[in-house]
Amino acid sequence: MYEQHKPDQGQHGPLAGFTVGVTAARRADELGALLQRRGAAVLHAPALRIVPLADDGELLAATKEIVDQVPDVVVATTAIGFRGWIEAADGWGLGEDLLDRLRGVELLARGPKVKGAIRAAGLTEEWSPSSESMAEVLDRLLEEGVAGRRIAVQLHGDPLPGFVESLQAGGAEVVCVPVYRWMPPEDLSPVDRLLDATVSRGLDALTFTSAPAAASLLSRAEGRGLLPELLEALNHDVVPACVGPVTALPLQSRGIDTVQPDRFRLGPLVQLLCQELPARARSLPVAGHRMEIRGHAVLVDGALRPVPPAGMSLLRALSRRPGWVVGRADLLRALPGAGRDEHAVETAMARLRSALGTPKLIQTVVKRGYRLALDPAADSKYADG
Repeated sequence: MYEQHKPDQGQHGPLAGFTVGVTAARRADELGALLQRRGAAVLHAPALRIVPLADDGELLAATKEIVDQVPDVVVATTAIGFRGWIEAADGWGLGEDLLDRLRGVELLARGPKVKGAIRAAGLTEEWSPSSESMAEVLDRLLEEGVAGRRIAVQLHGDPLPGFVESLQAGGAEVVCVPVYRWMPPEDLSPVDRLLDATVSRGLDALTFTSAPAAASLLSRAEGRGLLPELLEALNHDVVPACVGPVTALPLQSRGIDTVQPDRFRLGPLVQLLCQELPARARSLPVAGHRMEIRGHAVLVDGALRPVPPAGMSLLRALSRRPGWVVGRADLLRALPGAGRDEHAVETAMARLRSALGTPKLIQTVVKRGYRLALDPAADSKYADG
């Protein structure tokens, strides 16, 4: 479902005036709430859906294989996946047998949420990496030696890049436990609207919390012939923010540089955006005021002023050469879908001035156009625009 949520602008936070896209299927509400509490407008369209495999023959076969031939090691990667596995086994009448086998193996948990799911099932993990990284799990297993060992891996929605292959190359027998799969959304129109908002620069940042979501969005863009435009937007104007390095892999494979928090959590991801987006906003001294231009709003002396899209287009055109006169024809070209009538510039300009609340920020230069009333002391600094 594609949803747009606008925050309460009464007391703005660090993300006020910015629009952030959310591609997550799971925990989207939590991420959206964190962003809104800091002032952002949020556009949400899940780039994928989770398909449980309770009726899937692959999961049943893997469960029976583990019950019949106990592995040496079991790697649990996600809490939702581990719980789903136990619930599916219960439904097949194999729940107690599966838990009994898991009590006697080396049980590794990728992170604290998985540990919680393991303990809720009455089991105890032997080890969990402090980094919550599958790379650290792999390093531990390879250091222990995997030759001749039987290792069951609960897949994280899709095959883990290089993880299973590395274990097999080390001589392990690997049993894959596909508890759920990522699939494209049944209704693609919300994702299409999110893609359109990205390529039209209607977003300031786009967040990813799983590699499959990133891969799904890229695939849909390619299917629509929008991939070059999407890559251009993410490389130059829209900040691609990933929760961690594994999530970023599909984007990096397309040459997109992403930003990532030091800790792979939603909270640090939001805090990273609170630093990145304001730092990228243009701040100018205009007519004795401080103007900071954000995605869909302007801060004038710290006060948040929401601006209509047409007004933002004009303001960005003026700010590219602050203090210089920009002709009506150039401003008309900056207006989306304005046609050829320069009267559209005057209408949008009047609304922009009204939205800013300080008309003198933008000066009319008779018969020539408009200019930002840049403070004289700043003229030399911004003269080359």
